[in-house]
Amino acid sequence: MSRTALLLLADGRFPAGGHAHSGGMEAAVASGAVHDTTSLEAFCRGRLHTAGLTAAGLAAAAATGHDPLALDDAADTRTPVPALRHIGRRLGRQLLRAARATWPCPELDHIAHHRPGGVHQPVVLGVAARAAGLTPLDAAHAAAYDSVGGPATAAVRLLSLDPFDAAAVLGRLADDCDDVAGEAADAAGRVATAGTTVLPAASAPLLDITGEHHAAWPVRLFAS
Repeated sequence: MSRTALLLLADGRFPAGGHAHSGGMEAAVASGAVHDTTSLEAFCRGRLHTAGLTAAGLAAAAATGHDPLALDDAADTRTPVPALRHIGRRLGRQLLRAARATWPCPELDHIAHHRPGGVHQPVVLGVAARAAGLTPLDAAHAAAYDSVGGPATAAVRLLSLDPFDAAAVLGRLADDCDDVAGEAADAAGRVATAGTTVLPAASAPLLDITGEHHAAWPVRLFAS
């Protein structure tokens, strides 16, 4: 197991396309829901315990070696909004390209062959983590952190926030990220016997609604 591989996979500079996405932050800023550090922290905490938990469960399950195509179907059922399904697969395609170049393996080739239109990003993340020799808990940590790291970085650009303040928000969410990753990994450990229905399916209806609206904006800074 390589901790450096985990750092690489979770690094915002890894060429997985995440820099072009705000995780709903652009729409939240436009609506006034996020306007300062306090509201940024509330947004990130809510996203972590909903979309982040769901993504972490899928990533952890994929890292156990469970069928990634079945997990991709499970991700679809947990993503009711067409715009966010499209984004999930788009991010998955980009991550898959980066992962195949970095940790080439038959499992990554398999999902590329069977789902040419793309596999949801958390599933690819889990398969990539497994290819890199990481554990399901590691994959869950990477997914949980990604669910808040992207929005926090986007908020710095959208609101001209002090980057130190945004980093402090992520620091205060560290224990929550650990809790979410642990819960997700525990659920993933039961998938082999109980099926994908045991994975978290926490919903965030407002993120779904604003995500669909954001996709229709004629001008926007971020793709999502």
